[in-house]
Amino acid sequence: MVEVKNINYAYKAGAENVLDGVSFDIGAGECLAVLGNNGAGKSTLLKCIDRINPTVGATVTVAGKDVFSMTSRDMAQHIAYVPQNTTVVNMTVFDAVLLGRKPYIKWDTTEEDREIAMGIIERMGLEKYILRNVSELSGGEAQRVMLARALAQEPKLLLLDEPTSNLDPRNQHDVMQTVQKIAREHQICVITILHDLNLAIRYCDRFLFLKDAKVYACGEREVMTASNIEAVYGMHVHIENYGGVPVIIPFPDVK
Repeated sequence: MVEVKNINYAYKAGAENVLDGVSFDIGAGECLAVLGNNGAGKSTLLKCIDRINPTVGATVTVAGKDVFSMTSRDMAQHIAYVPQNTTVVNMTVFDAVLLGRKPYIKWDTTEEDREIAMGIIERMGLEKYILRNVSELSGGEAQRVMLARALAQEPKLLLLDEPTSNLDPRNQHDVMQTVQKIAREHQICVITILHDLNLAIRYCDRFLFLKDAKVYACGEREVMTASNIEAVYGMHVHIENYGGVPVIIPFPDVK
């Protein structure tokens, strides 16, 4: 469904690459967690895929179509991107989510557009805020609205940069559960940056470890090992199973 090949990126000409030959793929309905230390190039990778950062010699295909040759409208129908720091919009929650339908609107919104927006609002638990101005919401609530807007785009690829960073533990799990369910139901590919390894191992299907500008490991559950985590993060961990749920336990003082 999504193929990424040979992404290279440096912040300026002649500088060392922050991404060097990064390649991976994702199947329809799968969620891939991008993992690595601060400064590993995770956010830069999403921006390269979304054409915000220019990359030379790379190939990104979504549903068989070359991202770098798409029109802006076609791009918006295929890829939705929610950055780490979103700009708070001065409009109601309903209008903000409905804005996600813009790539499909020709003259005016249709009943179908409004139904899709309302359905996403309900799934994201935002009904009680529907007429509130987004600028009046907390950071976590506004973050959920921006995610809802991205889902209203009905993209084939959803890019999420730390979608749980402003959320309390309950809402972190609620958001990841919702993203996982919608991705599977609508066969959306999701690439998400997460710092919480326990959220990643619980809700994601594939894992991409970045280290020293390259892909250190990429694959399904078999790559989410203590040895890989220790090599990438420089921290000793144990992976245990509790009630059928894998749990990563850090031991930062153990050498």
